[in-house]
Amino acid sequence: MGRGGHKDTIWINIWALICFCGTSTAQLSFSISEEVDKGTVVGNLAKDLQISVNEFEKRDLRIVSGNSKKYFDVDLKAGTLYISDRIDREELCPNTAKCSLNIEAMLSNPVHLHRIEVQITDINDNAPFFLEKEISLNVSESSSPGERYLLPMANDADSGSNAVKGYKLSPNEYFSLDIQNGVHHSESAELVLQKSLDREKKAAIDLILIALDGGKPSKTGTLKITVHIMDINDNAPVFSQSLYKVQVLENTPFQTSILTVSAVDSDEGVNSEILYSFIKRGNINPDALFTINPGNGEITVIGKIDHEENAAYDIRLQARDKGTPSRSVHSKMLVEVIDVNDNVPEIVVTSLMSPVKEDAETGTVVALVTVTDKDGGENGLTSAQVIGSVPFKLKLNYKNYYSLIVDGPLDRESVSHFNVTILAIDKGNPPLSSTNFISIHISDVNDNAPNFSDPVINVNVKENTAVGTNIAIIMAKDPDEGDNANVIYSLLGNFSKNVPITSVLNINSQTGAIISLQSFNYEEVKVFQFRVQANDSGVPQLSSNVTVNVLILDENDNNPTILAPYSEHGSVNSETIPYSAEAGYFVAKIRAVDADSGYNALLSYHLSEPKGNNLFRIGTSTGEIRTKRRMSDNDLKTHHLLVLVSDNGEPSLSATVSIDVMVVESTAEVQTQFRHVPTKEDNFSDLNLYLLIAIVSVSVIFLLSLISLIAVRCHRTDSDFSRYSAPMITTHPDGSWSYSKATQQYDVCFSSDTLKSDVVVFPAPFPPVDAELISINGGDTFTRTQTLPNKDKRALHALCLGSRKERPHGTVRL
Repeated sequence: MGRGGHKDTIWINIWALICFCGTSTAQLSFSISEEVDKGTVVGNLAKDLQISVNEFEKRDLRIVSGNSKKYFDVDLKAGTLYISDRIDREELCPNTAKCSLNIEAMLSNPVHLHRIEVQITDINDNAPFFLEKEISLNVSESSSPGERYLLPMANDADSGSNAVKGYKLSPNEYFSLDIQNGVHHSESAELVLQKSLDREKKAAIDLILIALDGGKPSKTGTLKITVHIMDINDNAPVFSQSLYKVQVLENTPFQTSILTVSAVDSDEGVNSEILYSFIKRGNINPDALFTINPGNGEITVIGKIDHEENAAYDIRLQARDKGTPSRSVHSKMLVEVIDVNDNVPEIVVTSLMSPVKEDAETGTVVALVTVTDKDGGENGLTSAQVIGSVPFKLKLNYKNYYSLIVDGPLDRESVSHFNVTILAIDKGNPPLSSTNFISIHISDVNDNAPNFSDPVINVNVKENTAVGTNIAIIMAKDPDEGDNANVIYSLLGNFSKNVPITSVLNINSQTGAIISLQSFNYEEVKVFQFRVQANDSGVPQLSSNVTVNVLILDENDNNPTILAPYSEHGSVNSETIPYSAEAGYFVAKIRAVDADSGYNALLSYHLSEPKGNNLFRIGTSTGEIRTKRRMSDNDLKTHHLLVLVSDNGEPSLSATVSIDVMVVESTAEVQTQFRHVPTKEDNFSDLNLYLLIAIVSVSVIFLLSLISLIAVRCHRTDSDFSRYSAPMITTHPDGSWSYSKATQQYDVCFSSDTLKSDVVVFPAPFPPVDAELISINGGDTFTRTQTLPNKDKRALHALCLGSRKERPHGTVRL
C-alpha cells in the first residue's frame, strides 16, 4: 500500500501544554502517517519532557493505552517513542475526518503522568470504488438536451485530500458529466444529455464513469453505465423544492412523521401518476431509518436516530411517473439530528495500584480515571468527584483525565478495605450521572508492637512441681497481620545472681507456654521474678516486655520435728513423778517445729497410752503432759506413753516420741533423778550456739527497749508517745514479757521453775502486720491482722501460760 514510499514523508509537530502542578503532567502532541513501518520513531520523549535518558530507566517509564492493541512503545535507551504495531487509519477511525490516538506516559518514583496525543494522518492507500459494478439507465428518446441523470456516488475509505475529488466520463457524443459539491465536501456526478436521442438510430449507449481521488498519484474506480433509449413519455415529474431541510430530535419515537414531499407531472393519465422513493447512495441506507409513502410522499421514522452516530443525514429523494417509459426526478433532503442528553458519563479506571500500603503518603497515586460522555456540547461536558468519607480524592490532570490519590492517613488495623465511589455528572438539562466503584485494599506495615494485657503478671506455682510442668501461658497480641503479627517469645533476666532464668524455665517461642526445668522448694525460694519479651517478625522488628512474678506455694512436704531433749537419736526418754502428785501435775513438755508455713506448720499434740490407763493428758496446742487424777494403788509404776505430733496440712504429716513415766514414792527422788541426756563434752554444737545467740539478742533488745521506753515517758506526753508509736514492753502475770513495735513483736516466756531451762525461737506462722499491744495491769490485749485462726493464736499464747510453773521457755516471733 505504498508503505515504504511514505517512510521519508513523516513529519512531527510537537507542543507541550503544562496544565496542572503537583505531578508535573504535560500534554504532548505528535503527528505520523498511517501504515508506517514498525520501529519508526514518533518523537523524542527525553527531549520534549526534558528528562535524561538515564532517568527514564530509573523511573520505569511505561506507556499506558486504552486500546486493546499496543501501537506505541518507548526505547528507554534512546528516550524515543516508536511504532510497535501496524496502524491503519481506516480501521481506527472509519468515516471521520480527524483521527488521533491518546496514550499516557507514566513515570514512577515519584509518579508523573504525561498525556500524549498522536495524530494519524491519512495516506492514499485506498482507491475509489462503486457499490455496483454496472448500472442501467432508461432515457426516453424525447428527452431534451440538458436533462440530468443522477449517477451513483463513489466511495473511498481515505479522507481529506485522498478522498474522491472528481469524476470523468468516457468520450461520447450524447452525454456530458456535471460535478456538484454536496454537504460535507462530497462530490456527486450527474449525467447531462447534450443532444436529442433517436432510439431508431441507437437503442443503447455504453458509458464508463471514472472516479478519481486527490492522492498523488491519483487512484481511480470505474462504473459501467448502460443507457437504454426509451420511447416517449416526454414530461418528468417536478419536486416542489430542490432541497428539503428538517430537524429531528434523537430518539424520536417510531412512526413519527417528519416531512411530506410532493412533485407534479404535466403529463396525463398513467404518465402523471408519481411514485416516491429513496435513492441509496454510498454507505447510507435511508430505508434503515426512514420510510416514504410511495403514494403521498410522507416520510416517517422507523429506526433509532442517534446523534452520537450521525449528526445529519443527506438523503436523495426520487419521484418517478408511471409512464412507459417512466420518467423521474430527484431532490435532496437534509435531516439534522438535534442532540438530547441521553448518555450517562462513562468512568474508566486504569492502572489501579492495589493494595496500597498503610503508610502511603498523602498525594500517592492509586489509580488513573477517565470520564467520557458520548453526547455533544454542554451535554458532553463532565465533572467527577469521590463521594463518601474515604481518605481518597480525585485530582484533575487534563480535561477529563483524573488521578485518584491518597488524601489522608491510612490505618489497616482500623480499616483494611475501602470501596471508593466515583460520581461523574454531565452538564446537560436535566444532568445525568453515573458511578463506579473501586475496591482498594490496604496492606500492612509493621507499626504495632506486641501488647501484653497487663504490665505485671503473677503466677502461682506449687512447690515440688514436676519438671516439665506447664506453669503458665504468657500471650501478647499484635494487631498487625502476617509476619508482622507473628509473635516470638523469649525469657530475660536471672533466677538468682549468677543463674540465668533460662536454666530454670523454658518458654515455647510460638505459644508462650512456660515450662519448668526444675522443681521448686518453698523453704528455699518463695518468689522470683523474670521478664518475657515478645518480638514480632516484621521489618523493622518491634518488641515489648512483661514482668512475671512467680510465687511458690507451700506444700505440706515436711514432717514435724521433735525438739530436744526428746529428739536425740538413741536416747531413753523417761520422766519421774511422785506418787503423791495431784491432778494437773506437770510431767513433761514436748516441743516440735515444722519447716512448712501457714496451716502446714500449725502443730497439734495427741497422747496414746496403754488401754485401761487413763492417768495422763496432753495439751493439744502446748504439748504439756499432765496428770488427770491422783495416783491409786492399782496404777502401774511405769507408764509407756506415745506422743503423736501432727500438722494441719493436707494430707497431714506427723512425728512420734515415746516417754516412759516412772512413779516414785518421794519428791526427793524426783529431784535427784535427772533424765540422762547424752552430751558431747568435746564439741560445742551448732544448735547450742544458735540458742545462745538468740538469748543474748533478746536480752539486748529487751534492755535497749526498756531504756528507750523510760526516756520517752520522761520527755513526752502520752499523746506524743501514741503518735510516734514508741516500743512498748509489758510484763505478764505468767512471768513472760512482750516487746512490741510497729513492724515487729517478740514474745518471750519464762517460768519460775529453774530446774530445767532452755529457750526456743519459733518463726511466726503469720506476718505481724499492724500489731498493737495494750498493757492493762498485767493483762495484755492484742489487735492484729492475722492469717491464722484465732484458736491457733490462743494456743500459742497458752503455750507461754502453760509453761509458767514447770519449765522455762522462750518464744520469739519475727
